[in-house]
Amino acid sequence: MSIELHAVMPVVAFCVGLAIMAVALVKGGPKQPPPLASINEPFKSVDTSDLPPIERYTARDNAQLAYRRYASGITRVRGSAVLIHGSSASGVSLHTLAKALAAAGYDVYVPDMRGHGESGKKGTIAYIGQLEDDLSDFIDAVQPAGPRTLAGFSAGGGFALRFAGDARQMAFDRYVLLAPFIHQDAPTTRPSVGGWVNVGLPRVIVLVILNKLHIRLFNHLPTVAYALSAEAAAKLTPQYSYNLMQNFRPHENYRADIRATRQPVEVLVGADDEAFHAEAFAAVFEEAGRAVPVTIVPGVAHIALTLDASAVAAIVAAVSEHTGEVALS
Repeated sequence: MSIELHAVMPVVAFCVGLAIMAVALVKGGPKQPPPLASINEPFKSVDTSDLPPIERYTARDNAQLAYRRYASGITRVRGSAVLIHGSSASGVSLHTLAKALAAAGYDVYVPDMRGHGESGKKGTIAYIGQLEDDLSDFIDAVQPAGPRTLAGFSAGGGFALRFAGDARQMAFDRYVLLAPFIHQDAPTTRPSVGGWVNVGLPRVIVLVILNKLHIRLFNHLPTVAYALSAEAAAKLTPQYSYNLMQNFRPHENYRADIRATRQPVEVLVGADDEAFHAEAFAAVFEEAGRAVPVTIVPGVAHIALTLDASAVAAIVAAVSEHTGEVALS
């Protein structure tokens, strides 16, 4: 009898494990966090009556993805800037910054990243790595003038870092990271990103295990929710699938992304950022083996980095400074 029990125990344990994983997969998704006023409210003051019209490019899967172009305000174009919006947002959120860069002489392009805005089904993508493919397809289709800057804000800054460490990084001459999300465990990140996110950790754990086994059947399931108001949630992207959550950020080994960068990289962050610890960015990059300039803008919170006049001026100056470096090199 004991021999039979010993033989059956591994099967029982396996079945129990499968049951636990199944429950975590079905019930372990993210809960909607309460609206975060510091993220939702600042955009209400932005005048978007002069938004450029949506244009589209064809990605490699024949999807028609959206972007807006802000033409340079001067005859002699100084280069181009591609701006990547933050989590749950769309390119509209970077309207103020885009106009300032265009006025300074840059052709500015602001895509709605796939899964956001007018690009594809909101909240999900087909596979991890599709966002890099989309950005490469955008550059091939639109051919922005050089020198080129890729600037990303928050999660978009994390994605810009991911691309800066990619084999295709030479598509841009420099990278400007605006209060970038580095990693949930990085010293830069406040708990729950300052109350902005809720992660369905049980579901994420199961999906990580399944993906290590090359099982991606459930990667469309939502794994993170954002603290949007009901009004904002109706327009933006309140949740991300596992695929989108894992792609719109640096790789899990973010230090490898940092070490792999070969182009100029600069970080700007507000001193009063409620999502990230502004003073920790320099050390994170240094510890990973790549010291980069970090500008801390006084008196500026997270969203204000892309809206406040002094912060926007600092970003324009950073892009212009790098343009000069590339032109002289």
